[in-house]
Amino acid sequence: MAVAWARLCRVPPILASRCNDADGIQIKAYPSDTASSRHRPWPSQTAHDILIRYDVMIGRWAMNAVEIRGLDAIVLRDKIAAGHLTALEVAEAYLAQIAARDPQVRAFQWHDPDLVRQRARALDALRATGAAPGALHGLPVGLKDVIDTSFMPTENGCALDRGRVPAQDAHVVARLIAEGAVIMGKTVTTELAFLHPGVTCNPHNPGHTPGGSSSGSAAAVAAGMLPLAIGTQTGGSVIRPASFCGIVGFKPTFGAIGRSGLLLQSHTLDTLGVFARTPAEAALLADALIGYDPADDDSLPGFTPHLGRKMGIPLARDPRLAFLRLPGWDRADAD
Repeated sequence: MAVAWARLCRVPPILASRCNDADGIQIKAYPSDTASSRHRPWPSQTAHDILIRYDVMIGRWAMNAVEIRGLDAIVLRDKIAAGHLTALEVAEAYLAQIAARDPQVRAFQWHDPDLVRQRARALDALRATGAAPGALHGLPVGLKDVIDTSFMPTENGCALDRGRVPAQDAHVVARLIAEGAVIMGKTVTTELAFLHPGVTCNPHNPGHTPGGSSSGSAAAVAAGMLPLAIGTQTGGSVIRPASFCGIVGFKPTFGAIGRSGLLLQSHTLDTLGVFARTPAEAALLADALIGYDPADDDSLPGFTPHLGRKMGIPLARDPRLAFLRLPGWDRADAD
């Protein structure tokens, strides 16, 4: 087996022993007859030396876990669809980050790596048949632990619901599965999505709160354990933890995403929302989830905003924004 390393940009002459030169890419080969060569430590990397691995056995460029997690969700989806990455490779990259960070951050309420790998392999097998990929094919997604799942516990952050496994999936879970998402597990919520905090820490400072009630979803994305996650909001439970954790939180129009199979605090306020690193990634997930839910009386029929298509389109007029100083503002820190 041979693994070739492609060094882009500036290649020091001493390292430029080439075995190939295609499209301006210089390749340095490191042959080995053992399978472990696929995991050989990479040569040193600098700002001017971007390293990409070409695996001769599988005949395509390969990426390490850090590089995979560095790609945004849209690029990840497209690379999986094109066969440049597999759903399993992406899942493994995020499983490694969960193993490294979650013991401190504690964003996950329930997580089973074997179930994740089983789902990723099934998606790769489906793609190998030539079937068209869904909008979220192979993308890891986390679910706030108030959203029903028939294949993993939904405990609502409450000791009384410990071990509870619902009989059927929530509407939003069915949409995730239909679009090819890999559900990585359940993320921590405050108790019953209300006031009593969970165990999750802010990934930027363990002594600070991540915000609630969708604590785990926001913290997991901020810590690089997930590219995408779902939360819920009654008053501020998506936008607040997103702000505290330094990521994007999007609460769409009330009724845009179906709520059947969701623990509700207020039938007139509760809304499903999404977490991501960028607005474009949040739009990708929201577009896949928005749609009519016949089991939700407040679901909006025919509401299809196509958020992703509108990204980057100039506005016809400047938006009007409101800023409210809520009670307690005078006690807030300057930052």
